[in-house]
Amino acid sequence: MSDRTLLTVTDLRTTFSIAAGDVQAVRGVSFTLDRGRTLGIVGESGCGKTVLARSIMRLNLGSNVTTTGTAEFAGRDLLSLPMADMHEMWGMELAMVFQDPMTSLNPLVRVGRQVTEHLRHHLGVGRAEAARTAVDLLNEVRIPEPEARLRAYPHELSGGMRQRICIAIALACEPSLLFADEPTTALDVTVQHQILNLLSREQRDRDMAMVLVTHDLGVVAGRTDDTLVMYAGMVVEQAPTGALFDDIRHPYSEALLRSLPRTSLASHTRLAAITGRPPDLIDPPSGCAFSPRCPYVQQRCREEVPPLAAVDDPEHLFACWTPVGSPEGRDAFTRNLADGLPSTVAVDLAIRASSNGGEAV
Repeated sequence: MSDRTLLTVTDLRTTFSIAAGDVQAVRGVSFTLDRGRTLGIVGESGCGKTVLARSIMRLNLGSNVTTTGTAEFAGRDLLSLPMADMHEMWGMELAMVFQDPMTSLNPLVRVGRQVTEHLRHHLGVGRAEAARTAVDLLNEVRIPEPEARLRAYPHELSGGMRQRICIAIALACEPSLLFADEPTTALDVTVQHQILNLLSREQRDRDMAMVLVTHDLGVVAGRTDDTLVMYAGMVVEQAPTGALFDDIRHPYSEALLRSLPRTSLASHTRLAAITGRPPDLIDPPSGCAFSPRCPYVQQRCREEVPPLAAVDDPEHLFACWTPVGSPEGRDAFTRNLADGLPSTVAVDLAIRASSNGGEAV
């Protein structure tokens, strides 16, 4: 652990108890995050990435939720702190930008009051100083005519502008760590790009650590220092972001990458969808959780859970018995293709379509 380490998460597990059984939403996640660095957490909807972020923030409230493990932030374990202490940390030291700004902002209260009340509560400043700071914050997040926007109600602003307001509120007290949970959901592509660039700029300027949660592997490229790929509540691959894209090892990470549209392909190229469905987290499969959908699956994968471990690069961890690019992986793919395994056939068709400029073969 270096002097710049801000957050250390160890064996974090979160379970929701419902009538049908216990949903194992997060299963043994561990990672570290240094000051000034950005961590991407990627995976399909339902993989546990949002629950992980909310568990660290202690926002998974309810009598049916159990979280174990540790989340040491600046020397304090967040999971064992009294809730009164957490309330003081929220907004001051830890902050979160949520998926939908309309659920974060009160629709009945003008934007200015929501920003200034946050400042007055956490910083103890007077009304006039809070109003001046609110204008400065809106200028900082590139909102034009900030005085007019502060007089508006949330529904009178565009989706992108509402999200900028939420970012301004989250940054108001200069937290050390910001969680951005799918911050571009429901925004058009141009606005998504602007919001992501805004977050990256603020993170660099403030030397702030950031956790960027997204279902889109393309979003983390060039914007994060390190990436965790999650599936069924577990980390299946973990690496510096550049190394991950240069040498993807887990079949699920590869499947996420294949599903991204590419401008180099013809406009009607069929994308390689991931076959099957995510597993039931009340009764997850034995062995590797991705094995029912994996084009490289072998019998061992169905019986034994692979450990998250490094092979060549100590910073590149993956949990797979037949890694992408390995002799074992190539042999497994060839055997599965000969046997007509649907997940393997689907990937093979996508590979051949890609190599033929998007034409089906």
